[in-house]
Amino acid sequence: MKRRVLIFTDLDGSLLDHDSYSFEGALPALARIKESDVTLVLTTSKTRVEIEALQTELGIRDPFIAENGAAIYFPASYSDFLIEDGVAVRPPYLVIVLGRPYSEIRRFLDTLKRRFPVKGFGDLSTDDVARLTGLPEEKAQWARQREYTEPFVLEDLDRLDEIDEWAKREGLKVTAGGRFHHLISANQDKGLAVVKLKEILAAHCPGGVVTVALGDSPNDLMMLESVDIPILIPQSGGQYQEVSLPRLRKAGKPGSRGWNESVERVLDELQKNTG
Repeated sequence: MKRRVLIFTDLDGSLLDHDSYSFEGALPALARIKESDVTLVLTTSKTRVEIEALQTELGIRDPFIAENGAAIYFPASYSDFLIEDGVAVRPPYLVIVLGRPYSEIRRFLDTLKRRFPVKGFGDLSTDDVARLTGLPEEKAQWARQREYTEPFVLEDLDRLDEIDEWAKREGLKVTAGGRFHHLISANQDKGLAVVKLKEILAAHCPGGVVTVALGDSPNDLMMLESVDIPILIPQSGGQYQEVSLPRLRKAGKPGSRGWNESVERVLDELQKNTG
């Protein structure tokens, strides 16, 4: 019986090119995904609003994982899959929340600001976020609509370990993304969310599932560790994060083109093995 393919992907620097945020180089693989029984799970530090807009551009309507594993969003059509406790109904989604409310993260950040030269997205204007990210104003506004986590900038990076120690005392932690550090719940990460979603879908797939993940940043490591086929994308300068995993594959190019080649290769292999 055919296995269902689940592809979990980071966005910035992986599916999306680092500087332009374009997925043009991935269009051939994206077309194959939409034509086949493959579930593409966007797994990112981005907000729900940002992901919704991107899903519309991509023409997909699959579950997604927002804000570094803080929440798993399922379209209402997945209601038969979600019979367990802890599922929140937030139309048009069913949601499993693994993170802490944004208000709690912000209260902690306010205490940090008394000791450290740190600013979160909640302290910045939309223009500030647009300047730091290179996003147009509308997308920068979407990036500020946090629900569970807070990206931040720190003037003195030598003090990052101190901030992480303070965070741990409050049940939080610091994780590094492609552009910013993020304050998140200690009980969340991309890997935990990937495992949870994989278990839910596998229970409803008679042939089982095969899982693939693509990422380029330190906060993608737990996601890569949690799948059958982990793929590391080089960063925009061509260098790779230091990752040592069994079965690890390395894309040959940064961004969407490396993503495209890697996904096409995996789909070819899986098709050959089941053909």
